[in-house]
Amino acid sequence: MTIVDTPERRQLRELTRAFVTKEVLPYLDDWERAGEVPRSLHETAAKIGLLGIGFPESVGGSGGDLLDSILVTEEIIRSGGSSGLIAALFTHGIALPHMVAARDDGLIERYVRPTLAGTMIGSLAITEPDGGSDVAGIRTCARRDGDHYVVNGSKTYITSGVRSDFVTTAVCTDFPGSGSLSLLVIEKGMPGFTVGRRLEKLGWHCSDTAELSFVDVRVPVANRIGPEDTGFLAIMQQFATERLSLATQAYATAQRCVELATRWCRDRSTFGRPLASRQLVRHGLAEMHTRTEAARAYVHDVATRVAAGEPVVTEVAMAKNVAVAACDFVVDAALQLHGGFGYLRDAEVERHYRDARILGIGGGTTEIMNEIIAKGMGL
Repeated sequence: MTIVDTPERRQLRELTRAFVTKEVLPYLDDWERAGEVPRSLHETAAKIGLLGIGFPESVGGSGGDLLDSILVTEEIIRSGGSSGLIAALFTHGIALPHMVAARDDGLIERYVRPTLAGTMIGSLAITEPDGGSDVAGIRTCARRDGDHYVVNGSKTYITSGVRSDFVTTAVCTDFPGSGSLSLLVIEKGMPGFTVGRRLEKLGWHCSDTAELSFVDVRVPVANRIGPEDTGFLAIMQQFATERLSLATQAYATAQRCVELATRWCRDRSTFGRPLASRQLVRHGLAEMHTRTEAARAYVHDVATRVAAGEPVVTEVAMAKNVAVAACDFVVDAALQLHGGFGYLRDAEVERHYRDARILGIGGGTTEIMNEIIAKGMGL
C-alpha cells in the first residue's frame, strides 16, 4: 500500500471505474463524432462526487488533494475513457483554481460552486493567435473604465470554449505585450464576446475547442481574480498541477495501450500461433510495460512532492516529458501490433494514438519543458 494506493483511494478507483462503465463507455464513440460531451455528464459526475475531487468542501468540492485528482484521471483512462474525455469533463481543473486561491467569496458563489455542481462549465483562455507559450506577451487588453474593464482581443485553442458559460481570461492591464497581466472572468452573453468558430482537431474529438473574440466587452471589476497585475504569477502557480495532469494522462494512456496490446497479442493468431508466443512481440510488450511503469512511478513521486508543497518546478517539467515520451513510444507500438485493425476508428487504440499527440504540446511544449530543465541545471 502506497500513498496513491490506500483503502480510501481504492474505493475512489472503484467509483471511477463504475462511472466510466455505466456513464461513458456506451456513448463515447457517439460523443467523439458529435465533437463534445453532453452537459448532463457534468451533473452526473458532480452528483457522485467525482467532479469536485481535489477542490475543498468549503467551496463546493468533494475534498481530496492532487493525488486524488491524479487517481481519478488515471482510472478514467484505464477503464476505457480517454484523455479527450478528461479535457472535456474536467476543464474546470484549469478554470477554477485561480478563483479558489484568491478566496474571493463573490466569485466562488457565482462560478466555483455552480461549476463543481455540474450546472455551469468554465474554461481557461490564455493562448492567442500570434503567441502560444509566451504568456508574458499576451496582447488581449483590458482598459479600466470606472467599475468596468473594456476588453479587446482574441484567444484560440480554448478547451471547452464552445460549451463554457464563463472563461477565466488572461488580459493585459497595461499596454499590449507589457507582461502586466490580470485574470478576468468573462461570461458568455456579455455584449461583444463571441465564439468565433469550433476548431476541428487531430484528436480529442469529444472535447470542443474554440476561438474567442472580445470587442469592447465590458467586464465588471468585481470579476477580476485577485489584485490587478497579479495574473502572471497566478498562472505560473497553477502550471505545476496542469502539467502533472497531462503527465498522468500520458502514462495512463500508455498503461491502457499496454493492456490493449497485450490482450490483442494473446488472442490474435498468425501462422497458427498466438502473437504473444513470438519472442519479438513479447520483448516489445515488455519494453512498453517497462517505460510505462517507470513514467508512472516518477510522476507519482513528483506529484507527491508537489502535494507536500515542495518547489519542484524542474522535476514537474521532467515528469511531463518522461511521461509523454513513454506514451508516444507505447501508442505507436500498440497500434503497430494491432496491424490493420489498429488503423480503424473501431479500434480503441486508434483513438489513443490520435489523442496522445497533444500531450507534448498542451500545458507547455516539450521544448519549453526542456528549457525549464536546462535552467534548473544552471544552464
